[in-house]
Amino acid sequence: MCGSCGCASGDGTITNMQTGHQRSLDPHAHEHVRPDGSRYIHSHPAHGGGPQRDVVELNARILARNDQSASRNRAWFEGRGITALNLMSAPGAGKTTLLERSIAELKAARTLYVLEGDQATDHDAVRVKAAGAAAAQINTGQGCHLDAEMVSRGIFELNPDAGALLFIENVGNLVCPALFDLGETGRVAILSVTEGDDKPLKYPHMFHAADLLLLNKIDLLPHLDFDMDRAIGYARQVNPRIETLMVSARTGEGMAAWLGWIEAWAARRNLPA
Repeated sequence: MCGSCGCASGDGTITNMQTGHQRSLDPHAHEHVRPDGSRYIHSHPAHGGGPQRDVVELNARILARNDQSASRNRAWFEGRGITALNLMSAPGAGKTTLLERSIAELKAARTLYVLEGDQATDHDAVRVKAAGAAAAQINTGQGCHLDAEMVSRGIFELNPDAGALLFIENVGNLVCPALFDLGETGRVAILSVTEGDDKPLKYPHMFHAADLLLLNKIDLLPHLDFDMDRAIGYARQVNPRIETLMVSARTGEGMAAWLGWIEAWAARRNLPA
């Protein structure tokens, strides 16, 4: 249960795209083996609690538990020199296309891994795996964001090498992903120019939480009424420290600057470039 938005995530799964093995994200779920050797996941409901439990106390416990998991993830990444970037945006902003192009340009020199977050399907994980990265698909069910425990389970499935680059493609949503620390080493908010230049003011938590604002689909600017300066100004209004880059994942414009930012960001944290 999401402590901030009320979404349930007990029906979620994580799929290792290399092995095809699927696990439940429900902490009360158990895997059983039928006599014929086939497997199925059975969930037992959690005990206790009625619908009128103290919501504030529950939210605090959920977020505190998430922060504990995030701290463990962060220590694990730092101990192995892994750069873990949390990519957040609204649906359709171009995260997966950006990943495909990034993987294609980086895979010759880097070991790449991707944790894909979606409510359903493995479409994006299939795409990034085909592009050349090891991938695990996290399906959140009714959940609208990834949390630190989901990322921890994804790390267990992928077991990334020391010094690797890990992309975490969060669920498409401009609200809840910004509220949950995953233990990542950097946060990237991706805003498509098709979404409107006022989004940083309408969804301030997302842009306040980000280290980088990546303005995508700039090849479409001639066809849109999008004010780039206004969008950047609004983003800096809610987050004066935010860095900004412009890119087109479709044409490749700005990709060199984006990939250079990844190297510089890792170097600032003494991580492999």
